[in-house]
Amino acid sequence: MLEAALWGLVTAGSLWVGASLAVFARLGTRWIGLAMAFGSGALIAAVAYELVLEAFDTDFALAATGFAAGALAFYVGDWAIDRRGGHGRKSTGGAHQLAGSANAIVLGTVLDGIPESFVLGASLLQDGVVPIAVVVGVFVSNVPESLSGTTGLVEAGWKRGRIFAMWSVVVGASVAAAAAGWLLLDTMPTAGGAFALAFAGGALLVMLADTLMPEAFELGGREAGLATALGFSLGFALS
Repeated sequence: MLEAALWGLVTAGSLWVGASLAVFARLGTRWIGLAMAFGSGALIAAVAYELVLEAFDTDFALAATGFAAGALAFYVGDWAIDRRGGHGRKSTGGAHQLAGSANAIVLGTVLDGIPESFVLGASLLQDGVVPIAVVVGVFVSNVPESLSGTTGLVEAGWKRGRIFAMWSVVVGASVAAAAAGWLLLDTMPTAGGAFALAFAGGALLVMLADTLMPEAFELGGREAGLATALGFSLGFALS
């Protein structure tokens, strides 16, 4: 469990990197979008080859049920948070952040980070080794994700201390989710592990399609598709 929490800290810690770049470097939004697209592609490959395929090979019925349940659970949670003002939390535009509730933005950002960290802990126990494709995909996608979100928060007038405190909450929740993924699979039979992995995969896929990829294509332009394909190729190779 400690190893899972440590890797959760390593991957989620890249959120601090992205926030620091946004505050001190102010990178161009086009590069932010292309990096988000690349990370999305890598995570799609990790979902397909590290999670869903393994889960379906273990128990088809439970994996199918888990995938559908995970997708629906994230959709409902994201919908509820958006209604409270958490929409556009990854946007670089300050207007989106000003229109949202601070609590909803924080909750929405935490929600986005839970599936990928849970996947990390669950995969580590299931395979006995660090899932490199998941680690790379999460790390690469976290940097532009926090970079774009922080850019929008700065534009909305958030203070630096408040911004880094928010990302610290997200990192803490991600570490807890990684440890929870390890613990959950440790107490489940093999078939139950198939449900858990597929559940996390479904939630992660909806998160990518609903919150990360739209912003990536809006910022990165037509080349975002190529960046997504490149990220997928890397994730596939690492899997």
